[in-house]
Amino acid sequence: MSSVREPAEGSKPARQRVPAAERRDALIDAAIEEFAHTGLHGTPVDRIARRVGVAQPYVFSLFPTKRDLFIAAIERCFSRVGELFVAAAAGFDPATAEPGTTVLKAIGESYVQLLGADRLMLMLQLQAYAACDDEVIGAQVGASYKQLKQSVMDISGATLDEIDEFFAFGMYLSVQAAVSPADLPDIVARRHEVLANGGPFNC
Repeated sequence: MSSVREPAEGSKPARQRVPAAERRDALIDAAIEEFAHTGLHGTPVDRIARRVGVAQPYVFSLFPTKRDLFIAAIERCFSRVGELFVAAAAGFDPATAEPGTTVLKAIGESYVQLLGADRLMLMLQLQAYAACDDEVIGAQVGASYKQLKQSVMDISGATLDEIDEFFAFGMYLSVQAAVSPADLPDIVARRHEVLANGGPFNC
């Protein structure tokens, strides 16, 4: 006689437990979506929890405060941008690139494409800067921004002045993409024309 018990007819199968690491990743993704739209102070944690299908207390078991969850979201944002830049630099081949194209310009092109393809990353980036009045968040955003600048300098070989110009124009594009994304291609095209004619700026 078998000792294996058959499930009772009509009974629900046991719910599979989702590992905490997966839940954490899902919560960060949900936080990016919510914080991008309504920011740190306008986003209730319960709304993020509902998006993932967990209770609010569970969120606080992984992230002690809403600030911690917000920081995790913006860290992922900076990480994705950094990974994109590294990939752009690794894929740059001067032998096949258009004349006058540099590693720094290739990195800049990847950012323009990101602005057009992932509005959530853009909006969360702006929300992160807006939340810098909080000292802890301000310190984290400042450190992440500094690390990103150093990474671009390392992989591009650009000078400090070139890096400053690159990030200054990148911030302008970020604001423009947020306010009027339809105008972004024309702005980039004019930039390329200025560069082709020997104008200033290296990004």
